[in-house]
Amino acid sequence: MRQLPYLLILVFILASCSEYQKVLKNEDVKAKYDLAEKFYNEGDYKRANRLFEQIAPKYVGKPQGERVMFFFADSYFKIGDYNLAGYQFERFLKSYPKSDKLQEAAFLGAKSYYELSPIYSVDQTDTDKALSKLQVFINTYPDSEYFDSANKMAKELTTKKEKKAIEIVAQYNKLSGFDFSFLTPAITGADNFLSDYPGSEFREDALFYKFNATTHMALNSFDNKKGERLKEARAAHVALIKYYPETKYAGKVADLLQQIEKESQNFSK
Repeated sequence: MRQLPYLLILVFILASCSEYQKVLKNEDVKAKYDLAEKFYNEGDYKRANRLFEQIAPKYVGKPQGERVMFFFADSYFKIGDYNLAGYQFERFLKSYPKSDKLQEAAFLGAKSYYELSPIYSVDQTDTDKALSKLQVFINTYPDSEYFDSANKMAKELTTKKEKKAIEIVAQYNKLSGFDFSFLTPAITGADNFLSDYPGSEFREDALFYKFNATTHMALNSFDNKKGERLKEARAAHVALIKYYPETKYAGKVADLLQQIEKESQNFSK
């Protein structure tokens, strides 16, 4: 008797599978629609998606088309296929610009690309696309129930991009210790970072990297450029100390300043 509930569950599963296979193979669009919506409402998004995929073209231009296309896109999102979810939500937005689901579709489309965003150390093309979609949503729907979530995701992705950018500047600084040709991209990279991300949590790092690179550029310059570059190094130091008088790089800063002073004395002689 204890096995009876399990047998009933097994019978139900087998019946469900049989019904699914039967409807999947026949040409009855209404039957596919009803079963797809049933699976969707029960959380069986994978089978619902397969059925919606079959019937979506059949409902283009029909009253149920809007509903089918939204469920089709959302079922991709629910099963974690974010590439196709993003694509299908974009199609929905273009096809039904006056839909009651427009706001939700715009948010879920942006979130699909957010889910595709990789770790900061690799190419950030998907991050850029996600940020673009999220920013459009934030600007278009400032009163949306999804606004705070969109802002949070946008901030997270921006930090990821900042981390990628500052890592590149740090790498140029490290390589310049072995090859002086990396000093110029180190300085340029720091300048670009400070311009692109003025409020970044990595601003202190960028200011230090610029000071470090300009100092070594000055120390390794020919005499005809040394005076000008020593001034640039001092200016980079002033910028760092202005914003971070108790910088976490205090020890390294003191050492670099000492080298600048020594070089300046030798150069003036």
